[in-house]
Amino acid sequence: MRDTILTLTVNPAMDRIVTVDRLVFEDRAYILSTDFAAGGRGINAARVLKSFGSKILAITTSGGEGGRRLEEKLNVDGFPVELVKIKNHIRTNVTISDRQGLSVKLNEQGPTLLDTEIKRLHKAVEKHLPSATWLMLCGSVPPGVPSDFYAKLVRLAAKHKVLTLLDTDGEPLQPGVEAGPTVVTPNQSEAERLLGRALITRSHSIEAAQRIKAMGAEHVILSLGSKGVVAASPNGVIEVVPPRIDAVCPIGAGDAMGAAFVWAMSRGNSFEESVRWGVAAGTASAKLPGIQLASFKETEELYPLTQLTRI
Repeated sequence: MRDTILTLTVNPAMDRIVTVDRLVFEDRAYILSTDFAAGGRGINAARVLKSFGSKILAITTSGGEGGRRLEEKLNVDGFPVELVKIKNHIRTNVTISDRQGLSVKLNEQGPTLLDTEIKRLHKAVEKHLPSATWLMLCGSVPPGVPSDFYAKLVRLAAKHKVLTLLDTDGEPLQPGVEAGPTVVTPNQSEAERLLGRALITRSHSIEAAQRIKAMGAEHVILSLGSKGVVAASPNGVIEVVPPRIDAVCPIGAGDAMGAAFVWAMSRGNSFEESVRWGVAAGTASAKLPGIQLASFKETEELYPLTQLTRI
């Protein structure tokens, strides 16, 4: 029976989350709290999907002391995980945020993966596709992983009639989009790098979503932070705007958006309504301190306050 949402995190991390009183240049800030969490876009998405009641499997790599700590945190999270062991240590990322909603995220590139490890990762995904409804390909790829790795998985999933969400940046994004994923979810910076142009106005964002769709993706959800999203589908272009909130930490909001979108689609919602659920989850997550992600209840409260406009 097909009932599982797969998330793939090729480049996980131990996230160190530091909350300070204020983020300023050339002056001191005082640390209010420090926490550690298992990080990576697919892991964050799995965390949200679990809270929404979806059946999930998170596939990720693990290596070294950081990998051991990652596994400990994942055990606490309590969702099913398939680990692909690698030789090198996984990375550590640092997130610094203040009480005014400013954030800085410092990411390591990640460990070099060997050819044998990449093949085992590919096989781990392939093994579970017959029971999957969606495959979420999330985050960066570390050194050693070919730029077309996600593209190959998009095409493999299509052969198994599994829907795909692509959420990545840099070199893997273009071949991934051209492989024809069900949906791609770039943020503004990622879309600007992909298209080689700045997105300054609303019309720029609308054109960007249409151009990315023309590259091969069936649907595009272009995230614009507090401005919401512009989304392109075979039925046209929509804009979904969230309610005004006091953002505390926007990091992880995009992961929550993608997870809630897939949850809604898997329940039979329309693309438009699923985008609204995604925007609600991303907005609810941005209201929370550190890298905390919205619960279903928090998302449900904001969902009616999102505004959808057809363009």
